[in-house]
Amino acid sequence: MSLKQKLALAAALAFSTQVLADDPLKIGFVYVGPIGDHGWSYQHDQGRLAVEKHFGEAVQTTYVENVNEGADAERTIRRLAQAGNDLIFTTSFGFMNPTARVAADYPDKTFMHATGYKQADNLGTYLSVTYEGRYVTGTAAGLVTESDTIGYIASFPIPEVIRDINATYLGAKAVNPDVQMKVVWVNTWFDPAKEADAANTLMDQGADVIVQHTDSPAPLLAANKRGKWGVGQASDMSHFAPEAHLLSVVNDWGPYYIKQVQAVMDDNWKSEDYWGGISDDVIRIAAINDRLTEAQRSQVDGLIASIGSGEFHPFSGPLKNQAGELKVKEGEHLSQKELAEMNWYVEGIDATSPQ
Repeated sequence: MSLKQKLALAAALAFSTQVLADDPLKIGFVYVGPIGDHGWSYQHDQGRLAVEKHFGEAVQTTYVENVNEGADAERTIRRLAQAGNDLIFTTSFGFMNPTARVAADYPDKTFMHATGYKQADNLGTYLSVTYEGRYVTGTAAGLVTESDTIGYIASFPIPEVIRDINATYLGAKAVNPDVQMKVVWVNTWFDPAKEADAANTLMDQGADVIVQHTDSPAPLLAANKRGKWGVGQASDMSHFAPEAHLLSVVNDWGPYYIKQVQAVMDDNWKSEDYWGGISDDVIRIAAINDRLTEAQRSQVDGLIASIGSGEFHPFSGPLKNQAGELKVKEGEHLSQKELAEMNWYVEGIDATSPQ
């Protein structure tokens, strides 16, 4: 080989190496609802946009919205892997088994699943500790309710939802011993018509504060129409009904997504089961209504600070279940494992889970 040919080959190899080095990290996101739901999927997509803004041309992101939990989810996740995505975030509890199956087939790619509990060397889990925000919600609701009745719109009977129902009730009961909570199950994450119907059913039953574990602003708008209180889910929903909006429990995924992307880029990502709450701003309490009195606002703010500092845990004992059995002793609180498996209601909640 002549010197000229050697130089040409070296230049070609250098160019090839530079192209490979400059290839963006391809990242896929799978959403259970539309990014316009103004709730859960919207906030995850805000996290995706934060990744794009932070890393610029170093990343290339793709998202798929409105993905049904089950076979559709597995097909979608597998297509993203086949399309060359190096990191895939799947963002609903029902995506857990499909994610685990695809991750097993693509050990050279990194997968992260929100709200689940199955991990592998290339599969991590993460969730926001929404029960902290729900306890604050319950406290605020217990302070403002005039009917002593709170309504809760529940999506699916999974531990996350049951935890949040319990936390809301405990927060309300701590400041209002006469409070009761009514629960309506809608078996959907996002269906504005169903959500509005559920809100009206609860208000017909006397609820004057509506809390939701569904993703559209429809319950808040229904509460506003009837002069009641509503609570924003996942994002700040105050602009939909400023008068009726009590507060919003906001999920801020941007910093966490940026951290995980950087770890993959640096080749030091490790599987973990991450729970992010008020202390690290993954959960934020936004737009607390200024109709609260100074004393009420002070109580809510103090609670947020206490939970954030670790001084107070929402599931502190003594706690009993519906049957009156002691589940948490005084001076103790539920562990992360116990919270992850929660399938029981605290004493005082008159609700059952659908089969």
